[in-house]
Amino acid sequence: MVNLVLVLGDQLTPTLSALEQAAKDDVIVMAEVADEASYVPHHPKKIAFIFAAMRKFAAKLIADGRHVAYTTLDDPENTGSITGELIRRAEEHGAKQVIATEPGEWRLIEALNDLPLKVTQLQDTRFIASHAEFESWAEGRKELRMEWFYRDMRRKTGLLMDGDKPVGEKWNFDHDNRKSAPKAVNHAGPMQFTPDEGTQKLLEFLEPKFSQNFGALHPFWFATDAEQAQRALTHWITYALPHFGDYQDAMMNEEKFLYHSVISLYINAGLLDPLDVCAQVEQAYKDNHAPLNAVEGFIRQVIGWREYMRGIYFLEGPGYTNRNVLKHARRLPAFFWGAKTKMNCVSKAVAQTKTEAYAHHIQRLMVTGNFALLAGIDPYEVHEWYLAVYADAYEWVEAPNVIGMSQFADGGIVGSKPYISSGNYIAKMSDHCKTCEYKVKDKTGPHACPFNLLYWDFLIRHRDRFANNPRMGNMYRTWDRMEDGRKDTVLSEARDWLARLDAGETV
Repeated sequence: MVNLVLVLGDQLTPTLSALEQAAKDDVIVMAEVADEASYVPHHPKKIAFIFAAMRKFAAKLIADGRHVAYTTLDDPENTGSITGELIRRAEEHGAKQVIATEPGEWRLIEALNDLPLKVTQLQDTRFIASHAEFESWAEGRKELRMEWFYRDMRRKTGLLMDGDKPVGEKWNFDHDNRKSAPKAVNHAGPMQFTPDEGTQKLLEFLEPKFSQNFGALHPFWFATDAEQAQRALTHWITYALPHFGDYQDAMMNEEKFLYHSVISLYINAGLLDPLDVCAQVEQAYKDNHAPLNAVEGFIRQVIGWREYMRGIYFLEGPGYTNRNVLKHARRLPAFFWGAKTKMNCVSKAVAQTKTEAYAHHIQRLMVTGNFALLAGIDPYEVHEWYLAVYADAYEWVEAPNVIGMSQFADGGIVGSKPYISSGNYIAKMSDHCKTCEYKVKDKTGPHACPFNLLYWDFLIRHRDRFANNPRMGNMYRTWDRMEDGRKDTVLSEARDWLARLDAGETV
């Protein structure tokens, strides 16, 4: 009897555990369904990327002699859900069992468990740390700090290791990766691809269906198969990796990508293998093509943060996205969806997100994320925004980054303190403040940078929670040294600014 083998849109890897366990005659089920395209209002580029890559992957499986039952979004028999398609294909082929690689979102894991079919969910072996390994690492620890986990991943993989010691005698070169925005960037950005005929037809079909979603479908330039993704990686290693470390935290008005790789969407969809990517980056160091701070910084993001975030997501369980220890309840402002704002840094990050379905980690963490935390935005709304608008966002990696790292809504599981800053950090790391309607040097008054006002407002609102945090003591001591009149002015102006925000004014 044949089995059904489920392959999801972020599992486009030939060595996927479900595919490796499948028999030659088993039916591989792939489906473009409305549920997955709309459970949040995904960026049109994200939808197009996943569907285009799915179609090419399916075609390759068919060329290899595999039996693929592929459902397009416009198939009149499309049931609209992954589970519905599995039931339909089971009836069609007389199958009683489904083989699947565990999805990266709890809602799909639970949906598969509820199917009236026997479902075997296999471990996703594309990751370095299994759930059991992460749980073992976490057991008994008072703090689950990424740095310690990352060192174990270095030891396990052997990446940038000299025996049992780290290459360069340091585990982490992050201190060298904080240069402010350069005067110019001598890199044209990630490799871009012209859509082939099949992808172009898909774009034409998708455009009217998702025209109301936030985001521009055109120009569409993403790689949509493994070969193209590898070319994009090679291009980045050759032309941008040497400068990546120095400027990975920088932001510029007229530079969307600086020296960033923009390959996370390819890794997360399965078009590139993370360990293979890291090996190629490591080789650039061995060949004296790229400095250690750049190579280590990139590898840390992949085998450190990426793996750690997945570990946290599955360790904490299905309710993680509902965490809200700070009890923030303000609605997500309209300017996150493209309405006008006078804050140039936020405007630039959102506009870039709308155009490219991409913003780099500091734009996400220290601009839009920082603002949302300071302003007290409901973390679930913030989470759903990030999940919707970025092409590389899947809940297993997005939720811990937002709920934990960005919004501190998990109470400190991911971070020992909130990632907050005044406008000074943005001024240091970008050229945004030079052309902003607000003045970053103004701490109060009509032109005061909102990040300056909201920074203190956040700290005072949550003083009971954070006053004894050893990493935040200096902040509160600085506040306590201020004159009472200035304190009153800061808090009063912060409240007034937030009131204008709530009233829908352009702020």
